[in-house]
Amino acid sequence: MAAFTLSASSTVVAKTSFKAQNSKISQAKFGCSIKGLAGAKPLALKKAAVTSMSAAASEDVPDMGKRTVMNLLLVGALGLPGTSLLGSYAYFFVPPSAGGGGGGSPAKDANGNEVKIAPWLETHQAGDRSLTQGLKGDATYLVVKDDGSSIENYGVNAVCTHLGCVVPWNAAENKFMCPCHGSQYNFQGKVVRGPAPLSLALAHADISETDVVVFSTWTETDFRTGLDPWWS
Repeated sequence: MAAFTLSASSTVVAKTSFKAQNSKISQAKFGCSIKGLAGAKPLALKKAAVTSMSAAASEDVPDMGKRTVMNLLLVGALGLPGTSLLGSYAYFFVPPSAGGGGGGSPAKDANGNEVKIAPWLETHQAGDRSLTQGLKGDATYLVVKDDGSSIENYGVNAVCTHLGCVVPWNAAENKFMCPCHGSQYNFQGKVVRGPAPLSLALAHADISETDVVVFSTWTETDFRTGLDPWWS
């Protein structure tokens, strides 16, 4: 029985040790002592709570590095041509050294070659939407008409209006569907589901005398919404 008997002093030591250990756990969890929290002003506590909530929320939103990696994977899924996926993808987002003026910019494929209409139509089926480099270096979809005879007179900017991810075309759903946060756009790039607040930007897509596809700024009414273009 003596082995199981605790003296009064032993009990006090045990309780003191437990409290000290509990205090260490609390400090490790909250980054401060319980005593410090008790003496803190309400405003300080509110700021601490907001900071904690913001940190938790940020875990759900991919940072720029994560979105870049995700976009690399998306382009791989789209099957862009080229011997180097990384090089091909990166080309779309390097601002062009020249061009892009009032006369427009030639569309360029993943290898940096100007897009000519005849070869493009030979390798892209009716209704196809494939990425090219557009105005200001933005990834832009060329849209082949449903009868396959030519391209539509507009290109669809692939940059999501929510947080800037590259939005892939989902032929099975007949929509542009952003995997980052679930935004969706119809076959013309009109937003049909948030959180994206706006439709994808448009660019004129014309064919030059040398059969090169040329993008130029769209300044007219957005035919999808009947409103002035938000990007101009």
